[in-house]
Amino acid sequence: MQLHSLLKQELDARHMTQQELSRLTGIRPSTINDLYHDSRTCINKEHLGKVAEALHIDDIRRLLILR
Repeated sequence: MQLHSLLKQELDARHMTQQELSRLTGIRPSTINDLYHDSRTCINKEHLGKVAEALHIDDIRRLLILR
């Protein structure tokens, strides 16, 4: 089983760009892009917290899935 990012689905549902999320979180655009495309091999907990806060998410299952 592996952990997968659901950031693409969250941003698409909100009609929000990766660039907008980068500005809101202070996370580099390339890092947001990697999360969006689920290509990160490890996920920084601090980044995950910033993304959740910026998107007003309080349930981590909206950002990550284990499959």
